[in-house]
Amino acid sequence: MKETDGVADNNGDNRHWGKVAVRPDEGRFLRGPERRSSEVTRAFRIFLECLKGFRALHFIGPCVTVFGSARFKEENHYYAMAREVGQRLARRGFAVMTGGGPGIMEAANRGAKEGGGLSVGCNIELPHEQSCNPYLDRWVDFRYFFVRKVMLVKYSYAFVLMPGGFGTMDEIFETATLIQTGKIDRFPLVLMGTDYWGDLLDFMNERMVASGTISALDVDRFMITDSPEDAVNHIHKVAVERFGLVWQHQPKPRWVLGEKSLGTTEAWKRALQARARD
Repeated sequence: MKETDGVADNNGDNRHWGKVAVRPDEGRFLRGPERRSSEVTRAFRIFLECLKGFRALHFIGPCVTVFGSARFKEENHYYAMAREVGQRLARRGFAVMTGGGPGIMEAANRGAKEGGGLSVGCNIELPHEQSCNPYLDRWVDFRYFFVRKVMLVKYSYAFVLMPGGFGTMDEIFETATLIQTGKIDRFPLVLMGTDYWGDLLDFMNERMVASGTISALDVDRFMITDSPEDAVNHIHKVAVERFGLVWQHQPKPRWVLGEKSLGTTEAWKRALQARARD
């Protein structure tokens, strides 16, 4: 059996998380024009998937999204780093959102649960019944990657960028582009891992800024650190001082819309108590 990059060519089971689409219509979606009826049907399906995400994530409260590789195992030091980031974010009252898969995503969700916070995943449907990691309080399954990416950005006050591959790079630069073009506000972008990301920042400064394709301000928006404590302190400070974030009681769900409250986590209760003392 011949294998390429972990994907078996005879329908075997040796497939990396996130490598292959579940349904053939995902491939057809980007091929070009189709019958009008097919296009309308697909547009309606995309609308329903967006609506499902909106309703499921409406009550998660102040949130931070953690991006990173699905391939790191528990013994990897970046797994431990992401786990600590999740713990510290949760203790500050933030929900932690990831792509819902293994590796860095699992580590951040695991840390959030250990920190008494809310752990959320936006999972992508994959072949062979790939499942979410076991540390999620709420998750939503998506068919389309681009709908999933909208949800990962829409609810967050900051973005933690752990080491990862093409998917992580895509998420990093799309988020940076949304900030650069004013489509979203100037939320913190935190690169975790100076050894991993240092050369990328050097490239942006020495090539992209020098060539005039981006500005120095675009690079300055990134914070790079190896310290989960410094990263979370920065996120909390910006959320409170720049965006005026305060922890409030959750809005009540409306049963007619199929909404369901996630409850108040211990970390959220502590944030409410701290606000009351202030």
